[in-house]
Amino acid sequence: MADRFRGFLPVVIDVETAGFNPCSDALLEIAAITLTMDENGYLLPDQSFDANVRPFPGANLERSALEFTGIDPDDPARNALPEGEALEHIFKPIRKSLKSHGCKRAVLVGHNAAFDLGFLTQAANRAGIKRNPFHPFSTFDTVSLAGLAYGQTVLAKACQMAGIEFDPKQAHRALYDANKTAELFCTIVNRWKELGGWELALASRE
Repeated sequence: MADRFRGFLPVVIDVETAGFNPCSDALLEIAAITLTMDENGYLLPDQSFDANVRPFPGANLERSALEFTGIDPDDPARNALPEGEALEHIFKPIRKSLKSHGCKRAVLVGHNAAFDLGFLTQAANRAGIKRNPFHPFSTFDTVSLAGLAYGQTVLAKACQMAGIEFDPKQAHRALYDANKTAELFCTIVNRWKELGGWELALASRE
């Protein structure tokens, strides 16, 4: 794995939020899927972790965003954690996965990855987390990859083109979307391998 992505470990992240501004709008859900590689060099999802997040003090909650996701931030059944605890719940197993794969840094894989990275980074900064395992700006964006591979940029449509089941009734929740993004990313990377792209890349290094 470390050789495939030059020391990076791809980790799929999806967040659900109460708006589009990571500085002012609440982070409500976060999910992570670590990836691994089998003995034949194929990428596959490994472990999943998720947490409901308590809005930080003074956070903005856009009604339209809450209606879109169906998340009620005040629902006690969410068992929501403060941002710092939620992120450490996610970061701790990611750090373990980094060590076990011999990788130096996690790189975020996301559908519209800059959005997820922005909310993750701002939440980590607010919580004073100094050991954020993610690269501060490098990402793998499945919007671009799916546009290249399948001519589709919407997650549901890209999954359909890739032969991945997608239930719109479960969409827009962090863990479900993260799982589907992980499947899509692995499918694209593995298809590139099957087409000989990785072998050509290795040959060009020699």
